[in-house]
Amino acid sequence: MASMGMSLNLAGAFRGLSFEFKLFILLFQRRLWFRAGSTKNGRDSKGQRLGVKIFGDQAAKAGSIIVRQRGTKFHPGKNVGLGKDHTIFSLIDGMVKFELFGPEKKKKVSVYPREVQPENPNSYRARKKNSTVC
Repeated sequence: MASMGMSLNLAGAFRGLSFEFKLFILLFQRRLWFRAGSTKNGRDSKGQRLGVKIFGDQAAKAGSIIVRQRGTKFHPGKNVGLGKDHTIFSLIDGMVKFELFGPEKKKKVSVYPREVQPENPNSYRARKKNSTVC
């Protein structure tokens, strides 16, 4: 019984008000309800999954994607191809190398066969091979 007294009675709330004012309140309240239901935010596009897929000194098979990019941030070097969407992919099996070329120091991606590829003296593999065990 106590809860019924606490319930909202719209007929009692509007008693004594003019019809025009009651109509104004109901229309204004309806406008607020619908206005709260819509928003201009909340939409976004999916990520395009761009970037380097195979890093330097890693093995790449023929046809594997090395870099997905928009524009040519990385330029094709030896034994790699450039797709129509500027994707750089390997043409042979080998090791990936990132190199700088030209006066502007542009980045070039190349793939060298394993037997021809020069070893980086600062790589982990070379340091481990040349280290002496105490």
